[in-house]
Amino acid sequence: MNKHKPFQFKEFSVHQDQCAMKIGTDSVLLGAWTSIDNPYTILDIGAGTGVLALMLAQRYNAQRIEAIEIDESAYEQCTENFENSPWNDRLFCYHASLLEFVEEVDEVFDLIICNPPFYSENYKSNNHARDLARFNDAMPFKHLIYAVVNLLEPNGLFSVIIPKKEELHFIELAALGGLFPKRILHVRGQTNTEVKRSLIEFTFCSSETKINELTIETKRHQYTKAYIDLTKDFYLKM
Repeated sequence: MNKHKPFQFKEFSVHQDQCAMKIGTDSVLLGAWTSIDNPYTILDIGAGTGVLALMLAQRYNAQRIEAIEIDESAYEQCTENFENSPWNDRLFCYHASLLEFVEEVDEVFDLIICNPPFYSENYKSNNHARDLARFNDAMPFKHLIYAVVNLLEPNGLFSVIIPKKEELHFIELAALGGLFPKRILHVRGQTNTEVKRSLIEFTFCSSETKINELTIETKRHQYTKAYIDLTKDFYLKM
């Protein structure tokens, strides 16, 4: 019996004691912000705990939501979280690397979502699982773009969260694969802090990019109305 207390959302709970990267604001923002009309199939790349797939299962009646996770412990925990959820008949996790999955799968997805590892600095810890989850040499951006180009339905949507400082580079990489930004959300922690994260939706259709900004807090633990409105369907105390 798992004695670790799960992270409790309004409609599901997530055990994360076996996952190197715990649930954080980035995933919840991405899962709540991503918007698409009635996706039939969804893919979560680098699922970790499975929180993104679970949020999308709550939001959408997609027939099949698949997730891939390379770390064995995280894969097992993701599978457990899926099985214990109200949507266990629609959620499936695969233990594979991204490139292995691309080679083996012959289907395409209406929505692909990813909170990728993006700590590309040279520092590494002595925890291999945590490094795998945190550092983008485990899933280089070019591999992610390659996978999305091969797995996304022609009219589909790819949604991702990255550091703001990587935004231009990522958009340039995506353009090489024929993907173009449709919406961008710039996120800052507080009013007087710089933008740290970029949430971006890509499609294969080039159009004018809609850019918005979100501030999470006015001060410590004082959340803005915009952040509350975005996440209130998920967080227990919003």
